[in-house]
Amino acid sequence: MGRRSIDSLQTANKDGMEAFNRLDVSRALNLLPGVTLSSVGARNETMVYVRGFDLRQVPVFIDGIPVYVPYDGYVDLGRFTTFDLAEVNVAKGFSSVIHGPNTMGGAINLVSRRPGQRLEFEGRAGLMSGPGHRLNLNLGSNLGKFYLQASASQLRQETFPLSKQFEARPQEDGGDRENAYRNDRKYSLKVGFTPNATDEYTISYVNQRGTKGTPPYAGTDPRQNPRFWKWPYWNKESWYFISRTALSVGSYVKVRLFYDRFKNLLSTFDNNTYSTQTRGSSFNSYYNDDTQGGSVEYGNRLANRHDLKASFHYKHDQHRENNLGEPVRTFTDQTLSVAVEEVYRLTNRLSLVPGVSYNSRRSLRAENYESTTKQITPFAGNNSSAFNAQAGLFFRPSAGRQLSLSVARKTRFATIKDRYSYRMGAAIPNPDLKAESALHLETTYNDLIKLGALGQNLTVQSSLFYSRLTDAIQQVNNVQPNVYQFQNTGRAEFYGGDVSVKVPIGKALQTGAQYSYIHRHNLNNPEVKFIDVPDHKILVFAQAQLLRRATLIGNVEYNSRRYSTSYGTQVGGFMVAYAKASVRVWRYVSLEGGVNNLLDRNYALVEGFPEPGRNYFINLLITNL
Repeated sequence: MGRRSIDSLQTANKDGMEAFNRLDVSRALNLLPGVTLSSVGARNETMVYVRGFDLRQVPVFIDGIPVYVPYDGYVDLGRFTTFDLAEVNVAKGFSSVIHGPNTMGGAINLVSRRPGQRLEFEGRAGLMSGPGHRLNLNLGSNLGKFYLQASASQLRQETFPLSKQFEARPQEDGGDRENAYRNDRKYSLKVGFTPNATDEYTISYVNQRGTKGTPPYAGTDPRQNPRFWKWPYWNKESWYFISRTALSVGSYVKVRLFYDRFKNLLSTFDNNTYSTQTRGSSFNSYYNDDTQGGSVEYGNRLANRHDLKASFHYKHDQHRENNLGEPVRTFTDQTLSVAVEEVYRLTNRLSLVPGVSYNSRRSLRAENYESTTKQITPFAGNNSSAFNAQAGLFFRPSAGRQLSLSVARKTRFATIKDRYSYRMGAAIPNPDLKAESALHLETTYNDLIKLGALGQNLTVQSSLFYSRLTDAIQQVNNVQPNVYQFQNTGRAEFYGGDVSVKVPIGKALQTGAQYSYIHRHNLNNPEVKFIDVPDHKILVFAQAQLLRRATLIGNVEYNSRRYSTSYGTQVGGFMVAYAKASVRVWRYVSLEGGVNNLLDRNYALVEGFPEPGRNYFINLLITNL
């Protein structure tokens, strides 16, 4: 997923992620305007929304390779630690059609590290409240035509402390959060070959091993019942090949090939002893997914004013599931995408960027299990296609200043879960779901303003957007008595804007602030609420460098209230503060320590699932970077 000169990507780099102690990708992305941290409390999954669009509509990539789970299109970002990443990028609304299918609301790309020196090392060992610990080591070596990057990490917590302001509930008495453990291990290896200045060939292997508990519901909504869930394993194994080959001075071809394997086990129990499974609601559910595919991207500078790109994407998804004692059901999808995009320089300062793509998804296999007959029968097939088109006008009056105006029509296919899941008996499958679509209008203004005698730059990024959704996949209640179904009946509008300002105050003090406004309105059923995204989000930070050896960082985040259920349950707005100090004690060695939720606020992203109260961490860092 390459960066184009006309992109207005927003980025959190590795230094920023560590400076603000963002240990997983979801919390790293929360540093960016227009991005909202959220949680699926009943599954103990962390997610983000980008301008109100969830991860099915804003897919996640690693170095341009899709990594979302084939079954439901989501990925639990809490399982993806940041320790081996160089940066995370977010493209919103007007994201390149070259990225591939399902980028209805944008795209998220996680960029892995690449060494630049003969020997690079960075390791951290830390303790945190819970109790918990982090261990991570990155080693890299660049030998000219060959390079090697390896990493190993573990993030483990037995629980986390709740705020002292938390009031006891039937399944949560306060203090340490019940069943809130996690243990995530990750190992990765990347080998690269760079025969010349333009070509590069890499092979990567990533192995993730996770286990977690789901804290029980601890709210006041009478419609919500506590779940007693554990995930004995949440594992992902990946093999990637990525290449870039120059064909001539102005042309190139990129090839990406991938194979991902996902396995997880969900164990549900009768009560909070987590020892018996005798009720009908208790079971062991096994998921076994794999996905394979690849893409080819071709680029050519046809003339001084024309840059052409074309891409082809192929993805083969397979999902297998069964409860203990039941036969395995298999679902298989095949997705294709063809895209063309051009950067046409009307003048030295003005560029027009049109792009079109055609996406196709075929249902090759879908199996239904009849619990009464114990038989497997085929579901009806479901093939779907979608057309995407967009155009952007980018004006760059000076090197650091850019204004843009864009329009984009983007789509997203229904997932296997959207089409075929019974939702534990509460829903009727709908194999005939077609792609949902969104029409985006956006204007942006970015500027780099020199601050006179200070010799530094004030950075401004801002945007206004309007998105109109049609054929949105929406829950329709009482299709049969007390049973719902997902249908293409939704119409909605999302609109808002964001602004981010970074202000240096001398060489020793950096400050900044950002504000995001996102409003989502259900045009079909205004009484059905969109969940998990507040209208207002504010982030303010300051970073001070003291005597070249010490760094102090503080930030405050505010979120307004948000809905947790479509029928109107809310969580209140909140303000949380963070502080961190770092001291370099020797050339390669530093000590870090900090406090999260400094004021010990009792707050939640989802009603009934409180976030950690005041908690502490301390790290030892050894690095030559």
